[in-house]
Amino acid sequence: MVGLKSFFCRFYVAIVMAFMYAPILVLIVLSFNSKKTYASWGGFSLKWYADMFQSTRIMNAFGNTVVLALISAVIATLLGLVACIGIDAMNKRQYSLVMTVTNIPMLNADIVTGIAMMLFFISFMKLNFTSVLLAHITFNIPYVILNIMPRFNQIDVSTYEAARDLGGGPVYSFFKVILPEIIPGMLAGFFMAVTMSMDDFVITFFTKGAGFDNLSTMVYAEKRRGIEPSMYALSTVIFIITVLLLVAVNILTAPKKNKIEH
Repeated sequence: MVGLKSFFCRFYVAIVMAFMYAPILVLIVLSFNSKKTYASWGGFSLKWYADMFQSTRIMNAFGNTVVLALISAVIATLLGLVACIGIDAMNKRQYSLVMTVTNIPMLNADIVTGIAMMLFFISFMKLNFTSVLLAHITFNIPYVILNIMPRFNQIDVSTYEAARDLGGGPVYSFFKVILPEIIPGMLAGFFMAVTMSMDDFVITFFTKGAGFDNLSTMVYAEKRRGIEPSMYALSTVIFIITVLLLVAVNILTAPKKNKIEH
């Protein structure tokens, strides 16, 4: 009976995974199809990847995506770190309130956030790279905070207090005691911010100005004119980058097992 239950559980998981990843697998296979049509297989080819790298429009969009993701992730990580320091000093009631507010942007619909940011930005500035950058920093900060705060909660306060008692100043004790403990959370938050920035479409679409495109908005524009096979190659590259970033996040956030030596 236990074996039968285990079989059905594994079969259910396999079915779910098939529905989730079969379309992506088809996309990856088509990116290596020498024919432009997806109705038949014309043989293995890398020409769509060559076309992708030779396309100025795609490379510009890719460059915008990478620059936007890295800058927004760095700034969001630093701001998230400062926020976590303040949150950690709060009492239980304040902590609960701030963490609840932090979760709201993550639960809120992207289209609501995108339209709200668009209306806010057009009241003070033109929509351009700066507006997109500010929008990405804003929605990345909650992900950074939620990755760093568990590390703060695991820190033994007595270690920091001991460093202060031994003559270390607040800044010195922070960099020598606290920072090494929270670096894995900071890196995990940084990689998560990069991933979310690269994947975002809705907020970017509403906050970008004319002449600026990242990969997601460019793919959307291409869809209206007809998808070229080079877009399959581009989507495959994005998928691989996203998977690598998520693997890095999982490795960094995995709990370390303490080895007891006899």
